[in-house]
Amino acid sequence: MSSRGNKLSSAANADQFKQSFREEAREILVDLESALLELHKTPTDQELVGRVFRGLHTIKGSGAMFGFEALAVFTHNLENAFDEVRNGRLLVGSELIDLTLSALDQLRAMLEERENAEQTSICARILSRLRHLTGISESPKAGHQASLPVKPILPGSERISQWEIHFAPGPDLLLNGSNPLLILSELCQLGGLSVKASMDMLPPLDQLDPEHSYVSWDMVLATSAGRDAIRDVFIFIEDCCELSIEPIGVPDKSGATGPDAVAAALEEPRGANGGRRVYDKPDNASSLRVPAVKLDQFVDLVGELVTVQARLAELAARRDDPEIAEVSEEIERLTSALRENSMNIRMTPIRGTFEKFRRLVHDLARDLAKDVELTLEGADTELDKTVIDQLGDPLMHLIRNSMDHGIEQRDVRLQRGKPAIAKIHLSARHSGACVLITVSDDGAGINADAVRKRAVEKGLVPHDAQLSEAETFALLFQPGFSTAKQVTDVSGRGVGMDVVRQRVDSLRGTIDVASKPGLGTRVTLRLPLTLAIIDGLLVAVSDACFVLPLASTLECIELTAADIDRSNGKHVAHVRGEIVPYIRLREHFHVATPRPDLEQIMVVETGEGRFGFVVDRVLGDCQTVIKSLGRIYRHVQAISGATILGDGRVALILDPDRLVQDAMRAKSQNQGARASPLGARSGGAKVRSAASR
Repeated sequence: MSSRGNKLSSAANADQFKQSFREEAREILVDLESALLELHKTPTDQELVGRVFRGLHTIKGSGAMFGFEALAVFTHNLENAFDEVRNGRLLVGSELIDLTLSALDQLRAMLEERENAEQTSICARILSRLRHLTGISESPKAGHQASLPVKPILPGSERISQWEIHFAPGPDLLLNGSNPLLILSELCQLGGLSVKASMDMLPPLDQLDPEHSYVSWDMVLATSAGRDAIRDVFIFIEDCCELSIEPIGVPDKSGATGPDAVAAALEEPRGANGGRRVYDKPDNASSLRVPAVKLDQFVDLVGELVTVQARLAELAARRDDPEIAEVSEEIERLTSALRENSMNIRMTPIRGTFEKFRRLVHDLARDLAKDVELTLEGADTELDKTVIDQLGDPLMHLIRNSMDHGIEQRDVRLQRGKPAIAKIHLSARHSGACVLITVSDDGAGINADAVRKRAVEKGLVPHDAQLSEAETFALLFQPGFSTAKQVTDVSGRGVGMDVVRQRVDSLRGTIDVASKPGLGTRVTLRLPLTLAIIDGLLVAVSDACFVLPLASTLECIELTAADIDRSNGKHVAHVRGEIVPYIRLREHFHVATPRPDLEQIMVVETGEGRFGFVVDRVLGDCQTVIKSLGRIYRHVQAISGATILGDGRVALILDPDRLVQDAMRAKSQNQGARASPLGARSGGAKVRSAASR
């Protein structure tokens, strides 16, 4: 490869590892926020103090190594502050927590290299306040040591342990912009360090590549830090180096473990004593970080494979060839396993999204002068990453709404006999093929009369409209609707809840609102686990094919002419003593062909209870690759997408909840009763009241 090609490859590798550092650092920052907010509640928890210190230390050291020098200097000052806390010279208080949280915001900007004059000024103000708080003068710039300082090892402290470290960088380590000397410098800051460099791998001069690493190091570190803290120093390069970290206690002739014994340990050939040091395989070698776009492409390809497999199964059924049928069954088995694995890969715990709202509640509580505690439940619940990525905004608006409109001021809560500290509860749990995300508070609840009055003022409903509680709550999700008497920095413009409705609609979900005056409000989002591939039940009405989600389908029963006569023309069926209303899809979709003598009722569980959908035939199970219908059909709420069948036909994927809502609305209109004043404005977002639960 040419010199220019080497440089381009080196630059590409550097960018790749730089991006890897950004992703790892963002995760560390989320953990830091969580630790700081917990520390605010329990300021004497030394384990949390150590967790914050280690996180800052890792970002600082790795930032300097990957060229984020300003970030490393800034973080070094924060690390010094928490070192003072660790040593008992500084107490944790609200000012330190708020300063550090503000500093984390600046670190995020530095990671994106969005530094400008304003950001620099903010960083300077934060550091000035931090130095005033801690009494520590400006720290020297981290990562700029001219030479590697090696501290002498000081024995005698009971808390000091000695560790033997073998560090052999991979040959391509320098190509990603890493500097091994900075790693050694970070180790020096953990305690006393003795270093011995090995040149055994150095090639002849004519074979030496200046961009490759050939030197390895054997070190002994005396420190009070544990193995995890030492390993954190190597966190961003652990996959591309040979690393072992082993505790040692080599006694000298008098039985001591002092500097002479350490020196002897360094002089001892590696692999002596029967292989005393065992190669320490990196903990994260079994995991792999993959860009989300590549994962999406992979799932798309699996979806295409599912479609092709369905075509093969259709072909095998027509040919009646045992060999083709055998191959088709085997491919179906493999495709099913591949599909299941690909979907599992996309399933992600919702914990990361939940944890981000601790900071939001903390900041809003301070700005609104309210005492609020956020509690989490079911944070390990998994759902499709695509769904999680779109949950941030709706949950943010729901929490902001609870903080501003729902939670009362401290004195008001005390007057009402409530605890001074309000609670907002964020939970997640699985329910069939859906996940339920709930935001609840113990605030004032929703004033239904105020909502109705405001709706009349804005012309959304007639002044004499008789609204149910569910219809009243649905008004909250209308564009521009708000009951706030004045606009604040937090809410009052009537935008947030509209965003919630739109996003939930785009995810094919529903909204459930329950509220009791004086006791609080609960908003539940019912969302599908995945937006890519689902198990479906293929049914037919005349020549048209439809897919019902298999997870919500309970059973299939026959509907005969005698059954219809017994119900006196009403659309109800008797299922083991239970009356189940049904919707005839032929009538709902205006299919003009004559109906067969024997029809099938698919009994489905919906948010409104059990409903039946009458079809001509049930064709069987199918793996359904969900395809969007496009923007032109975005207002068709009862259809959640489409899929391509094995014979090339297109089948519409039905949304049972929306079908029930449409049918109930149409029935109300046909009977001449007052239709819901919301009409099409509801956007399909189902809103239920506490009374309907």
